[in-house]
Amino acid sequence: MFSMKDVPSTTSVLSTYTAFTATAMLVKTVINEVQSVTNQIIPKQFQDMILSKFGGLCGNGSRMTLTIDEFNGYSINQLYEASEIYLRTKINPSLNSLKVSKSPKENNFSLTINKGEKIVDVFEGVQLLWVMASEKTEEMPQNGKFEKRLIELSFHKKYMEKVLSSYLRYVMERSNAWKEENKVVKLYALGHFGGDSDGGGAGAWGSTNLDHPATFDKIAMDPVVKQALIDDLDRFVRRRDFYRRVGKAWKRGYLLYGPPGTGKSSLIAAMANYLKFSIYDLELASIYCNSELRRLLVSTSNRSILVIEDIDCSIELQNRQSGEYEPNESSQLTLSGLLNFIDGLWSSCGDERVIVFTTNHKERLDSALLRPGRMDMHIHMSYCTPSGFRTLVSNYLGININDHHNLFPEIDELMTEVQVTPAEIAEELMKNEDADIALEGLIKFLKRKKIEIIEDEAQVGDNKRKSMSETEDGDEDEDDQHIIINNCKTKRMRSKMKMSGFVKSEIRQRSEVCRTPWHRPRGTNRGAYRGQFQRCNRGGSMIRKL
Repeated sequence: MFSMKDVPSTTSVLSTYTAFTATAMLVKTVINEVQSVTNQIIPKQFQDMILSKFGGLCGNGSRMTLTIDEFNGYSINQLYEASEIYLRTKINPSLNSLKVSKSPKENNFSLTINKGEKIVDVFEGVQLLWVMASEKTEEMPQNGKFEKRLIELSFHKKYMEKVLSSYLRYVMERSNAWKEENKVVKLYALGHFGGDSDGGGAGAWGSTNLDHPATFDKIAMDPVVKQALIDDLDRFVRRRDFYRRVGKAWKRGYLLYGPPGTGKSSLIAAMANYLKFSIYDLELASIYCNSELRRLLVSTSNRSILVIEDIDCSIELQNRQSGEYEPNESSQLTLSGLLNFIDGLWSSCGDERVIVFTTNHKERLDSALLRPGRMDMHIHMSYCTPSGFRTLVSNYLGININDHHNLFPEIDELMTEVQVTPAEIAEELMKNEDADIALEGLIKFLKRKKIEIIEDEAQVGDNKRKSMSETEDGDEDEDDQHIIINNCKTKRMRSKMKMSGFVKSEIRQRSEVCRTPWHRPRGTNRGAYRGQFQRCNRGGSMIRKL
């Protein structure tokens, strides 16, 4: 039974409260002191990592982990690429292991986070933990290794919506801004050859920096064609909404054709430098089948140029108009697969892509490859013209493109008479730094080439006349042999003459003939044959003794 005697006195309650308050203040003071010392000794990033680990051990059920794989099916996971770039901006001295690299023409070192490293990030008061990881796989490897790279992002479950709607978008935006600021044009090819494998080079592609100095100003080509190409590229990159509105994949195809040495490869480099697009150099000879071609297509990044050089001799593709099929045991890559790659359903797997084919012989290509929608613009890289020559003189001798030199008229006239490539002109201009000497050497070269062309044409004419003469002589011999055998009146005589070796050369050289007097060889004297023939008693034909 409750009694008033059990109620503590007021003095006792106040004393207890005072003691509790003093204890709380003491604990708070100790915690503040410990926290102050900890902040001075242990970096904040390391503290966050410890707290995250401690929180994980005490309550795993309250944490959410997102796994970001390197690949999304066949294509590269854009979030993985963006996360990898974003984490570069979060590198700090608390990390234990980093990968460092340097390209030949870069001044700064490139740092990337190594596998197993962890980074703590804070976004609008939310603490997030990034972990670089990997796991072994028994599936078909994407990059030639049975290892799948991934990034793990963990945080408290109650922040799930904020992470998905705001934080990941923030990561993508920061990544895109960093890429634009540090844009480096890459050259990708199949295999790994010492380059990096990030930002579109993952999987089967290896990369290196594209250090080609070509620009449109330095390309020796028709200025009208050059300007038309520049205008077309500008129109293409600003038409994202237009392509979506008309229902077309955001891509553009260019065919560069012309003789060797006219600057097709240099023009591709100039296009890449102008657009700041990386180049994917694809060799069809190294691709076994259509499915592999599709896999390589979807693993390329947006804002890139896909190049297939010398497509007419890269691989033998079955011409659909020939109506014949010749199986190729070494490759199952077909023209149909290539067409689908360029303009089929798979070509829409990506945006802002440029496809470039080069060839020395446009006429050898299937017309299906050349139609609009596949190769939208055909650019003829011709032999050097006077305008192209002015560009080369400016590049190699430093003569302004608008300046005049007393040797220019003679060179212009020679170039109208001689077909010469920009590569040949450039080689002559490189032989001397003195402009007058170099131009005089070029004139001598063009004159020698002109003489060689005249001699070659004369030789071709002689060969043609000789061939026509031999053809006429051959026709005469066939007529003579026909008359000889048919003039023999009995089958036995004709058979015997054939068995005795009646051939054209013998008819001409040894006169092994069976002729009537009215078919004596032209230009010969009847007397020359007397004593060599005897008259046949029947038919009046003259035959040699058999």
